This record gives sequence, C-alpha cells and structure tokens, in this order.
Amino acid sequence: MNRWLRQHRFAFGAALGNVRKAPGSFLFNVMVVAIALALPFTGLTLLENVRPVSEQLSVDPEMSVFMTPHAARADAEALTPRLREVLKPFKANITFVAREQALATLKEKSGLTDVIGTLGENPLPDGFVIKLNGVNNAADASRVDALAEQLRALPGVDTVQIDSAWVKRLAALLGILRLVLLLLAITLGMVVIAVVFNTIRLQVLTQRDEIAVSKLIGATDVFIHRPFYYTGALLGLASGAVALGAVALALRPLNVAIAEFARLYASQFQLLALPPLGAAACLAVSAGLGLVGAILSVQRHLARLH
Repeated sequence: MNRWLRQHRFAFGAALGNVRKAPGSFLFNVMVVAIALALPFTGLTLLENVRPVSEQLSVDPEMSVFMTPHAARADAEALTPRLREVLKPFKANITFVAREQALATLKEKSGLTDVIGTLGENPLPDGFVIKLNGVNNAADASRVDALAEQLRALPGVDTVQIDSAWVKRLAALLGILRLVLLLLAITLGMVVIAVVFNTIRLQVLTQRDEIAVSKLIGATDVFIHRPFYYTGALLGLASGAVALGAVALALRPLNVAIAEFARLYASQFQLLALPPLGAAACLAVSAGLGLVGAILSVQRHLARLH
C-alpha cells in the first residue's frame, strides 16, 4: 500500500512539475477548456434554479364538465356523487351550474342579450365547474388527463374541458431544455477531451527523450503514463473550478436585473450558484474529461515511441 501511495505521490509531483515548466501554456489551456465548460455549467445552474419554482407552482386548474344537451336535471343531480368519488384523490370543489344560470351569465358577460333571445330555447347544457386543489406541480398536472378520461366515461357527460395545458407546456419546455443541455454538454465535452488530448500530445513529444531514457533503465509503461494522466486530470479540474467561478460571478449582474423584474410580481426570486454537491459533481466530471483526454493521447502517442 505504501509503495502504491509513493508511486502516485511521485506521479502527482511530476505532473505539477510539468505544469511549472510551462505555466503560461497550462493557464491558456485552462482558459480554453473553462470557456467550453462554462456553457453547460451555466445551463445546469439555470435549470437548477428553475426546477424548484416549477415544482412549487400552485396550479389549481379548473375542469368544466358538460352534460349532454338533452340530459334531464335529475341525471345531473345523480351524477354528483359519482363525480365526488372519482375526484376524491384531488380534494376537488364541485360547483353545479344549471343551464339557466349559464345562460344568464352568458347574457350578462357577452352583451348579446337580443341575439341570444332569438334562439328560442336555451341551447346550453347543465354542467359542473371543478376546482382541483390537489394539483401542486407539473407532475401532478399530468394526472389530470387521465382524470378527464374517467369523467368523460361517466353516463350523461358530453364534454370535459381542462385549463391546465400551460402546466404541461412548462413541463415539456423544461424537458426540451434538459435535452438541449445534455447535447450541449456532450458536444463541449468532446471539445474538452480534444484540447486535453492535444496538450498531452505536445508534452509527450517534448519529453520523448526523457521517456526513452526511463524505458532504458527499466521504467514500466504504467509508471511513465501516470504523470500524464494526472496532468490531464489537473487541467480538467482547474478548468472546472475556473468555469464554476465565472458562472458564480456572472450571477451577480444577472440577479440585479432579475430583482427589478421580480419586484413587479412581488417576488424575491434570485439565481443561486450550484450547491456544494452539484459543484463537486461538475468538478468531478471536468476532471474525468481531462483524464479521458490524457488516456487517449498517451495510449496513442506513447505507443509510437516503443
């Protein structure tokens, strides 16, 4: 175990030595990789801030259930207990709207009293207005469609209308943003690997004489490869830290602009940096990308020196 630790300590020290030999080149590569990482990190930060807001939305959609045009009043009254049974999980408020009341409301709000009077009989059916109190987020809103199908299957029901479509649009939009962020992260991850690949390639070519001498005195491939692996991981880790710092600094002017907008809606919404666990995950991913780039470069270019 001590031997293994000594070997890794030596490899880490050698990697730091490589950085000290060309600090300007290392910093330049850090900046290039950090710019590539800043875009997905920014997208992830925004999604993490929007997600709690979308989950805490008080949706409370309404549903309108209309009886068939020729249904008797007794049929509507008999339907009320069935509605309460179906809507029990949502703790819904059910309001019966008689056709006479609906017609009076239509006359009052539309200003078409004379036109409606020419129709003769009342064309509107009896109906129910249902306020769903148990819907608190977009996930619950997805259950509303299944509920509507149950209501349409009840006897005497002609049409069911729902006003929660905007909630499903929000959930769909967040899903699209997550997919775009994933594709962006994969694309820029390839950029990170390519930059690290080229950086390690230059180091291998610069140290080819040292590598040849090390092989002559019995150094194994693993011993030779390990410092380059650490260099790639250090490059990825440093770039991830710079990218996270840049995103955190960018949130300050954004929050100033957002505060003015949020104040119009009596809100105190602010963009927050990623939590420690999320930041650690981003650093681990960036270090992992650097390590992958180093492994690919070492395996390709050191094989030619054999």
